[in-house]
Amino acid sequence: MHIGIDVGGTNTDAVLMDGTRTLVGVKHSTTPDVTDGIVRALENLRAGHHFEGNQIDAVMIGTTHFINALVQAKGLAPTAALRLGLPATKALPPLVDWPQALIAALDARSYLAHGGYEFDGRPISPLDPAELREHAADMKAHGIRSVAISAVFSPVNHDLEVQAAAIIAEEMGPDVAISLSHEIGRIGLLERENATIINAALRELAAEIIDGLSAAVRKQGIEAPIFLSQNDGTLMDEDYVRLYPVATFASGPTNSMRGAALTSGLESCAVVDVGGTTTDIGLLINGFPRETANEVKVAGIRTNFRMPDVLSLAIGGGSIVDTETGEVGPESVGYKLTTEALVFGGSTLTATDIAVAAGRADIGDPSKVAHLEPALVQRVLNRITDRITEAVDRMRTSPEPIPVVAVGGGSILLPDELPLFGAVHLPENYAVANAIGASIAQVGGEIDKVYTIEPGRREETLAEVRAEAVDKAISAGAAPQTVVIVDFDEVPIPYLPGNATRIRAKAVGDLDMGSTR
Repeated sequence: MHIGIDVGGTNTDAVLMDGTRTLVGVKHSTTPDVTDGIVRALENLRAGHHFEGNQIDAVMIGTTHFINALVQAKGLAPTAALRLGLPATKALPPLVDWPQALIAALDARSYLAHGGYEFDGRPISPLDPAELREHAADMKAHGIRSVAISAVFSPVNHDLEVQAAAIIAEEMGPDVAISLSHEIGRIGLLERENATIINAALRELAAEIIDGLSAAVRKQGIEAPIFLSQNDGTLMDEDYVRLYPVATFASGPTNSMRGAALTSGLESCAVVDVGGTTTDIGLLINGFPRETANEVKVAGIRTNFRMPDVLSLAIGGGSIVDTETGEVGPESVGYKLTTEALVFGGSTLTATDIAVAAGRADIGDPSKVAHLEPALVQRVLNRITDRITEAVDRMRTSPEPIPVVAVGGGSILLPDELPLFGAVHLPENYAVANAIGASIAQVGGEIDKVYTIEPGRREETLAEVRAEAVDKAISAGAAPQTVVIVDFDEVPIPYLPGNATRIRAKAVGDLDMGSTR
């Protein structure tokens, strides 16, 4: 058996799974201290279906800890950004487009040094160890505890980043945390550099959070390994999270979509995940979320993470309803729904109250919403339907009809049918689909580089890239016989010599449960 837990802004959901069968699912309000909520989720699971600690093979957690820390600018380490690229790249130094408040929260400092590569791996300039030692001394003097190192075109050749890291570590001592951009982002210097700086800022917090999560799970007598969900629907172990916390940012919507695929049996569909505060809409293709091709802004910072292509609307079960206009959101009561909504004896009209008044849900005390005008109730429901239909229509890429699957506790807000799309699929255990998605997450490996393809060697080069992605998935813990290539992309780069081609391969396989014990 294994456990899946998803921590959202409003609710914490947990499921106990036997293979792909859900034995029990529980949902309760997220606590201000997220770790407490996880302890309570495990206790509730045990109450619903008793298990011994030694029966659990793995615990998978999807959490909003890290993105919340960045958005709220809390718990971030003093961070330095070191870019290897001189004499190029001076016009746009590191942190150039960051919000001032966030730079202040990080006590951030930026440094430019010689190094970096052209697209084909030719050096821009050699590394200058004396220059790096000077920068390291300045970092030390300013109390920097985490360093993000990025070099121009490091995904093509990362040698200089590794050499620079060794010099910085030697000067600043073993306690400094160093993040390297070639391990985190894709091609695109500013976005990759930004992702690396965010990662560096979260490293100390990651160690704290992992220790807390681990203590919460061990307290329940569970000694099984703990995994966290990544943005792309695959898993990473505790040690990986300590190094790359930034990879967990969008695991919430991703888990919901993966859970929708399992519970509905549909591999390709639109998924509407209605939570307590927001509705996330995404497309599943071959069982995995479609990834965004655009840059992703996180807390106002441009990045190029592997993120699912998700459209978010400010509509959820806790959304506040304006009685004058019938408009829903964007304000939400969030995790206070169980005290502030009318059906729970509160004084705020929420979308959940509307669903209860319409007879779509039996939650709280229906008599407390009996006074609502039927015309208002219908107007609000129509508004929700229109906004969600329009959003699903924006997400699809062809005129072909696409099945729609609704998941999340707020799915009671959706009608049985959506205009343009027909029947809405509401699978079993839809309310805890995100925790189910976390529990079935697989492990993966991805390669994204620019290659110079020699004449007559195209197939050979592509095969090498595929094999490299498969090896990466296996080393991440995938059972070798289950690994498949789920995404492959090659884009020739015009105007560059040597048949320059950007190749991206992603391999995914099932977690080898036998090896986790």
